Amino acid sequence: MKKANMAKRIAVIRLIMQGYLGIQVAELLNLHRETVSIYVQKFNQGGMDALLERRYAPGRKPYLSPEEERELKKMLEESTPADEGYGIETGWNTRIIQHVLEEKFSVTMSRGGIGDMLHRWGFRYTRPTYTLKRANPQKQKEFQQEIELIKKLVRQHSHNL
Repeated sequence: MKKANMAKRIAVIRLIMQGYLGIQVAELLNLHRETVSIYVQKFNQGGMDALLERRYAPGRKPYLSPEEERELKKMLEESTPADEGYGIETGWNTRIIQHVLEEKFSVTMSRGGIGDMLHRWGFRYTRPTYTLKRANPQKQKEFQQEIELIKKLVRQHSHNL
């Protein structure tokens, strides 16, 4: 629970103990009078622990079981779509993962939902970087020097105009 919420609940009890009426406390703290009543009731039943305890709704059932999540994460980390028979792609994207979910787990998820799930798992979108296997370092160095010379000439020429 946020500290501001905790402080407000404690303030309700302090003001009630100081003799304020529930409706006055509600006005002072900008709360509904029923909220004040609930806080007082919780405090009376279980003390400060009950007042500060906050239960959360369980939320929606996950699309994948923990075992299915582990299987999918392992697939994404250790193989490429091409390895798994999904075309010639070398990198995973939400479109391909959507097909995997439908085929392997019979689960339908939106691409946005898949992106959110991947983000929760710690995956980040990156563009692939390519390196040439047969690149010639000497020619690259010469080319870089040539580029620098051209830039220098352009700068000199633009100053003379």
